[in-house]
Amino acid sequence: MVAWQADPSALFESRLGQSLHEQDPESCDDNKTCPDIWRLSNGDVAVIGQDLTDAYAARLPEGVALGAGERLVIIPGIMLSNAKKDIPDG
Repeated sequence: MVAWQADPSALFESRLGQSLHEQDPESCDDNKTCPDIWRLSNGDVAVIGQDLTDAYAARLPEGVALGAGERLVIIPGIMLSNAKKDIPDG
């Protein structure tokens, strides 16, 4: 089995949910630097959030590891809840 690899040629296709700026304008410096969730043209999902890899690396749950080139990003929980309507079931 070949390990999954992100395809850097995939394009941004559609936003999942609303940007944080749309949900809570006071929570962003401006509309361009807010966390976001996007479906890519190949079906993968891009998440824009705060990189907290270093803060969480030493306390990941058992069986969880970050591979080379992987980063742990955090987004506000309200964003994922709001995106639920745009995420298809299994």
